[in-house]
Amino acid sequence: MRLLLTSGGVQNPSIRNALVDLLGKPIAESTALFIPTGVYPFPGGGESAWKAIHGQATIPLSQLGWKSLGILELTALPTIREENWVRPSGRPMPSSSGAAMCST
Repeated sequence: MRLLLTSGGVQNPSIRNALVDLLGKPIAESTALFIPTGVYPFPGGGESAWKAIHGQATIPLSQLGWKSLGILELTALPTIREENWVRPSGRPMPSSSGAAMCST
C-alpha cells in the first residue's frame, strides 16, 4: 500500500504529478480510499467531508477520475465538539453515517 498525505488534497499540478508517480499508472486506472475522519475536529469539518464526498469541495477528490473511490468512515470520536458538527446554515450534520467500500 502506498500513501500520499497532504494537508489540502490534490490542489496543484505538482501534487497531482506526485500522485501519478506514486501510483505508477494513470488515476483512471487506480482505486482510492477516502478517510474523512481527520477533518472532523476542525470548524466546518463535517461539512467539508460531505462536500468532498459529493464532489462539491473546492479541492477535487471524486472529480480526479478514479477507477474506484471508496469511503471509510471512522466516526466514533466523543472528543469532537458539537459546534464542529453544525453547518453554517445552522442545520446539524447527520448524526449517523454509513461507509461505502469499493473494491476491484
